[in-house]
Amino acid sequence: MGNKVLLKKYGIIFGLLVVVFSLLLVFTNLKEYNFNKKTINYKIVSIVEKLKQKYPNISDEEILEVLNSNNFNRDYLRKYGYSLDEDTYVKMMKENHEKFLLREILIFTGFVLSLLLVVLIFYFKRNREIKNIIQIIEKINRKNYELKFDDYDEDELSILKSEIYKTTIMLKEVAENSLNDKINLKKSLSDISHQLKTPLTSIIIMLDNILDDDEMDSMVRISFIKDIKKEVVKINFLVQSILKMAKFDSNTISYVEESVKLIDIANEAVKNTSVLCDLKNIEVKIYNEGDPVIKCDKAWQTEALTNLIKNAVEHSCEGGLININIKKNNVYSEIIIEDFGSGIDLQDLEHIFERFYKTRTSNKDSIGIGLELSKKIIEAAQGRISVESKLGKGTKFTIKYFVH
Repeated sequence: MGNKVLLKKYGIIFGLLVVVFSLLLVFTNLKEYNFNKKTINYKIVSIVEKLKQKYPNISDEEILEVLNSNNFNRDYLRKYGYSLDEDTYVKMMKENHEKFLLREILIFTGFVLSLLLVVLIFYFKRNREIKNIIQIIEKINRKNYELKFDDYDEDELSILKSEIYKTTIMLKEVAENSLNDKINLKKSLSDISHQLKTPLTSIIIMLDNILDDDEMDSMVRISFIKDIKKEVVKINFLVQSILKMAKFDSNTISYVEESVKLIDIANEAVKNTSVLCDLKNIEVKIYNEGDPVIKCDKAWQTEALTNLIKNAVEHSCEGGLININIKKNNVYSEIIIEDFGSGIDLQDLEHIFERFYKTRTSNKDSIGIGLELSKKIIEAAQGRISVESKLGKGTKFTIKYFVH
């Protein structure tokens, strides 16, 4: 493509040069022809006038016969002392021919020099562009991605610069993502450290109490051991959640896609949270309209819904209600999880899918990782999740799957 565009561009320039200089040559030859014709006509008119004066009785037909005769004998003219080489008009035509010949040589020389100039311009321009590309690559090698490309031609080098520009953008994004990853990793490690610090500190204190008091009451000891177990379970849940998030961050998850009914995923998620629901005497109602089927990894989608239902349970009051509505249309399948609990403050609502973020109404044992994990799992299955909430009235999570 680049070669064709380049050949077309310089082919047009070469064609224009040929046309211009050809027209100049034609104009020069035409001028020479007109001068010679004029000179010869003057000579013929002079001869005819002399003939008429010398021979008044000569007819026009006889004069035309002489003028149209093809017989030519240079020696015959010499008998009368006439030499073509010495004739004034012939000399004028010869001198004029030499002038026009010189002009034609100058025109041809101008054409050659113009063509040479075009070639040199092309060479130096191409050489300059190559040096420019080398400088650009050197800047990229020095991790300078703030480059500007203002070349909109379509030749080979311009296409190369365009590809370098695309590579530069890609490298810039990679560098920015790498920096963001480092910042996020640092923040995550800080958050993880903070999340682990409290339960580990509690475990150490309780173990020290057990070890330092040999005569500790057995009921108190059992209570400490139960609390330690509770903290260990909490740490285990945190570690498992972090490992799952790490898999998503590193794109190392392998999905087993299959056609699954949303009702089956919902039932499994409700089963996973049944103990929590029983502790708070919360009723979960499922409404299934249209019995939609989606393609997904059932285990991961169950994990996502489990986290959302768990969040609904945590924000619900004793004896509360959670509604799960499943339906579909021609565009997507939808599942809505709605509770009627404490709700989420408007200032918290835009941050609830951020890692380790806890709302003002969150349970004290909440880690703040479940909602982000659910969002990543749902989006991995070409789904979208949104949330609506009002303080004191409850929260509604809406999930739309665009795969059937």
